[in-house]
Amino acid sequence: MSNLIVRLRKSGQMPVAAAALCSVGLLLLGSLYSSNFLSADYLLLQLQIASFLGVVATGAMLVILLGGIDLSVPWVVTVGGVMSAAAAGWWGGAGANFAIPFGIACGALFGLVNGIGVAYLRVPSMIFTLGVNAVAQGLVVVRTGGFAPQDRATPAMHLIATGRSFLGIPNALLVWIVIGSATVFLLHRTMMGRAIYAVGNRERAAYLSGVDTRRVTLLCFVIAGACSAAVGVLLTGYSTKAYQAMGEAYLLPAITAVVLGGTNILGGRGSYLGTVVGVILITLLQSILSVIQIPDMVRQVIYGGIIIVMLLIYGRGRRMTE
Repeated sequence: MSNLIVRLRKSGQMPVAAAALCSVGLLLLGSLYSSNFLSADYLLLQLQIASFLGVVATGAMLVILLGGIDLSVPWVVTVGGVMSAAAAGWWGGAGANFAIPFGIACGALFGLVNGIGVAYLRVPSMIFTLGVNAVAQGLVVVRTGGFAPQDRATPAMHLIATGRSFLGIPNALLVWIVIGSATVFLLHRTMMGRAIYAVGNRERAAYLSGVDTRRVTLLCFVIAGACSAAVGVLLTGYSTKAYQAMGEAYLLPAITAVVLGGTNILGGRGSYLGTVVGVILITLLQSILSVIQIPDMVRQVIYGGIIIVMLLIYGRGRRMTE
C-alpha cells in the first residue's frame, strides 16, 4: 500500500485517486439512505446530470491550466440557452437547424472577447471575465425584458439533453464523452496542448521559446465560452425552455471539480481524468446534500472552502519551488 501511495504521489495522480475514493464513499453513504443509490438507473441519471457540469468544467480547466479564471460562465451559459431558443423563434422551422450552432457561436463570441481582453489587452482574467459576465447579463435582460424568455427548445435540443439513443446511454453523456475525448487529444497529442501547459507553468519562458502565448490564451477562452454556451443549449433542451440566470449554479462547482481533480489552480499542471473524477464527485456530493436537505448556502460555503484550501496548498507549493 505504501508503495502504491508513493507511486501515486510521484505521478501526480494522488488527487485523482483521492477524489475517486471519495466518490465511492459517497455512493456507499447514499446507499444507507436508499438502495436506489447503487442502481443502474440512478447512476445513469447522475452521469446525465454530471454531463452538464462536465462540459462547463472542460472549458474551465483549459483556462485554469493557463493560470487564469473565467468568471463569465454564469451568464455565458444563459446566453447560449436564450440565443439558441431565440434562433428557433426568429427563423421558424428553418431556425431549428441553426439553433444549436447559433447558441454555441454566441458563447464562443463572448469567449473571444474574454481572450482579447486577457491575452492582448493584458487585463487580469478575473477582472475582465467578471466584467464580460455583467455585460452578458445586461444583454440577456435587454433581449428578454427581464422576464422568462418565451421561446422554447427545439426537438433536437430536447432529444440531445434528455434522450437515450444508443444502448440506453444518455445523449448528454455522449456529448460529454465526445467533448472530453477531443480535449484529451488536444492536451496530449497536439502542439497546442503542450503550449497550454507551458504558458501555465511560465508564460514568459513559453514566449521566449517561441510559443504564441497570446493566441493560445485566446483559443482557450474561445473554447471555454463555447463549452459554457453548449451547456446552456443542453439545459434549455432539458427544461424545454431557457430561463434567467440558468448558469448561476455552475460557476463554483465547475472550478471546484477542476481543482479537486488535481489541476493546479495557479496553472501548468492537471489531467482531464482528474476533472472527470472531480465532476462526478461534485455531482454525487450535490445529490447527497439534496437528499439530506442541506441548504444551498451551505453548499456554496463548501465549494468556496475547497477552492480556498486548494489555493493555499498550490500557492505554497509554487512559492517553495521558486
